[in-house]
Amino acid sequence: MKLKALLISTAALFAAITGVASAQSAAGHPDWPGAGQLYIGANYQPVDRTPQQIHQDIALMKKAGFTVVRMGDLSWDYFQPAEGVFTFEKFDAVIAEMHANGIKVIVDIPGQPAPMWLHKKYPGVDLVAQNGTRLYAAERYMDDTSDPDYRRLARDLAEAMTKRYGKNPAVIAIGYNNEIGNGFMSYSPADRTRFIAWLQKKYVTLEALNKAWATQRWARTLTDWDQVELPYGEGPGPFERYLDLRRFWSDVTIDNLMDLEQARRRNAPDKPTISNLWDSSDRKGFDYLSTYKTYVSYGSYGFYNGDAISGGFETMMMKGALTTPSWFNEFQAGGGGYYGTKGRSRMWAYFGLLNGGQGMLAWTFNSHLGGEEQALFGLIDHDDTPSWKLDEWGAMATDFKKLQKMGFPRKLEPQAAIAYSFESKVASSPNGPSNTVKQYITTPYMEQKHNAFAPLYNDNIDVAVINIAHEDLSQYKLVVVPGEYLMTQASADAIRNYVKAGGTVIMTAFSAKVNEHNQWFNTPLPGRLSDVFGLKTNAFYRNYAPLTGKIGDSDFTTTINFYEVLEPSTAKVMARFSNVEGSPPVITVNAFGKGQAIYVATPAQPSIMQPLYRSLYKQLKIVPGPKTPEGVYARVVDGRTLYVNASYGPKDVVLDGQGTSVLTGKTWSGTLHLDADGVELLQ
Repeated sequence: MKLKALLISTAALFAAITGVASAQSAAGHPDWPGAGQLYIGANYQPVDRTPQQIHQDIALMKKAGFTVVRMGDLSWDYFQPAEGVFTFEKFDAVIAEMHANGIKVIVDIPGQPAPMWLHKKYPGVDLVAQNGTRLYAAERYMDDTSDPDYRRLARDLAEAMTKRYGKNPAVIAIGYNNEIGNGFMSYSPADRTRFIAWLQKKYVTLEALNKAWATQRWARTLTDWDQVELPYGEGPGPFERYLDLRRFWSDVTIDNLMDLEQARRRNAPDKPTISNLWDSSDRKGFDYLSTYKTYVSYGSYGFYNGDAISGGFETMMMKGALTTPSWFNEFQAGGGGYYGTKGRSRMWAYFGLLNGGQGMLAWTFNSHLGGEEQALFGLIDHDDTPSWKLDEWGAMATDFKKLQKMGFPRKLEPQAAIAYSFESKVASSPNGPSNTVKQYITTPYMEQKHNAFAPLYNDNIDVAVINIAHEDLSQYKLVVVPGEYLMTQASADAIRNYVKAGGTVIMTAFSAKVNEHNQWFNTPLPGRLSDVFGLKTNAFYRNYAPLTGKIGDSDFTTTINFYEVLEPSTAKVMARFSNVEGSPPVITVNAFGKGQAIYVATPAQPSIMQPLYRSLYKQLKIVPGPKTPEGVYARVVDGRTLYVNASYGPKDVVLDGQGTSVLTGKTWSGTLHLDADGVELLQ
């Protein structure tokens, strides 16, 4: 058999499925969770509980007003104790009792971790370390998900579970393979064979591969496919190869998701997918925003963020351009070694509502007695005593039942978008001790994203996070491209066409330096877009002292003192540094087609981005939300204003007139006082 035939490519798999985009859309499914429906519940592991304990747990859930649970994740051998043997009866009974008590169920297909019987019977599922050592499955996710036996058996499980529960009236949605992005790469001889097959499909010829990998450098030219080795995920090696390694494992992950999605489409086409995927995990991750519409109905993830900016950004990143509400399939009740803080879960739940959230599920209902998460505290203590947290979640359930009649879940209409790309994140985070890109990129990729997001978000403006090569940019008044180190042809074309048609783009330093193969452009920078921005930038420097200047009427002082030297051709200077010799530009703007392309000489940072954004609001007809002090976030929902204090301290909000709290009935005039973790909905 030829190597190419050993690997089913993601592209081929997508092509084999008709109606890709529409299959996951909520359009035509009025029974799916939508307007006027909010859900509070928990993750629940019946595998840990006796029938009597399950009965007691469900009674507590009902009393608290819970309306949804997520079950099945991380429990493969609970459903399949041996190959070809499925035991669903216990799970059937739990679902039936949940249903009898008015609690809906998200059934999560537990594609990982694979059972021990599977590892023993099919050792190809064991991971192999970079040094060739075979590793037994010591903890979660230690499975080689590219192994054909793993994929076959995961498909069998998905087929059996979707057939069993696809038409069950208690089941509200199907979930896929908890935290699939947090798995491990493997380095077995079979993985190498599959990687070579993937390369052959991608590049076709050795000549093209040699060019893409720059093998002429340091005597690495390949003259036979058998000379290809698996690049090291950690350690030395050419960076072009590392990017393809991560792409390969991303495609493996997406192929796994599509295996499960095919089973759902066959057996549960009327159930949406609501999964906790963790695409942004640094351990492996995958290219979610290029592919999510084929296997996602509702953007969802585990909310464990300790600050509003990272929480808001990740929520928007998982939502992408979907019009459906967001779900928090895991939601912090306590934490690792953290019992919890009274009012904290409630505050973050309202923060979720502010961001278009619909369902919040506590992780977890029962504190675990065994395993790695013994000190991750849930709603029920280790001795089965309900903690104060259950009462807090019950109060949230009561609130949500009332709020769902008041315009929730909130429909988002983003006015701006932030560019994010899995490939660019990988390309700007080099491995290996001798890679000079590590020395060059001193502001991490995600830090730039958060820094570009924060000033817009702090002005209470809805902001989408998207892969610009895969979305319609015309729906946004502003597109921001912060530190997008790798610039594909598709992304460059999207920017060019958007600006030409009248859009406004802002790009920051460290952007458009390398092409799809992670090699620097041999053209003026920013690569593929120098004419759009009307400049080139080659030189760059780091100042010992903060950089200063003025943007419009606002003075700025940098916290990141790196800057690129902008050399305008057709661009005009908007602002200059005041303490750098020659006062070089800090911001330029270029008219291109009907739109404008703005370039910022520094990495994205609030001290630069905030005054720049605010100088554009009126021109772009971007309307900020209610004015709030930093750390307090607000949105208007059906004429009422929701305020959330995520600042970890008390805050006073200036009101224009007075408002009455929907939650407490108290009237505020002139000033709204919010305690730490305080929330209010005023009308």
